[in-house]
Amino acid sequence: MVFQLTRRLAFPNPYDGDPDGLLAIGGDLSVDRLLLAYSNGIFPWFPYRQSTIEWWCPLQRFVIFPDEIHVSHSMRTLMNKRLYEVTFNEAFPAVIELCGRLRAHEEGAWLGQRMTEAYIRLFEQRLAASVEVWEENRLVGGLYGVCIGKCFFGESMFSLVPSGSKLALIHLARFLQERGGKLIDCQFETPHLRSMGGRYISYEEYMQIVRGEEENQE
Repeated sequence: MVFQLTRRLAFPNPYDGDPDGLLAIGGDLSVDRLLLAYSNGIFPWFPYRQSTIEWWCPLQRFVIFPDEIHVSHSMRTLMNKRLYEVTFNEAFPAVIELCGRLRAHEEGAWLGQRMTEAYIRLFEQRLAASVEVWEENRLVGGLYGVCIGKCFFGESMFSLVPSGSKLALIHLARFLQERGGKLIDCQFETPHLRSMGGRYISYEEYMQIVRGEEENQE
């Protein structure tokens, strides 16, 4: 079942949504609603050619655990060459703009003005972050997502050079590893993300990690 949201700041039970993960439509992209959504494993997907926001919550979650990130031999070789510099939160608006522009002609492209502005608001409140890959002074790769607790909810990535987005993801995973980060939510499976160590876990396990409940069981 797909639910129609109202102005009330609430979401239906994810177990009552469609089998493909579509849970609800409508609502808004306010900081409070987005924070509530991500805290429950729900994320918006809002193709900018349509007017209705869709909210998704797959019950099989495709994630990367920071300590399971796969770094191939070719990636190690590339990193050892030190051709690129990697930074954090130095160019969030530029990263999200490039993520949107490079996918603007794809079917289902979602990073229109409303979505872009919503994530910039989250960034301004330190609830979102970006990773940037630079070739000299040129931004050539990166990713961005939402940060809640010890989890990073990935939204999109881009690359203008071979393996630029992979480099950003590896640095993100290592950053989280060093700081006790627990999870990178990939939302949907892709061959690219599976090759980097992505795998499925249940929604139950996912929410235990997001809520920090697994730490209380150790």
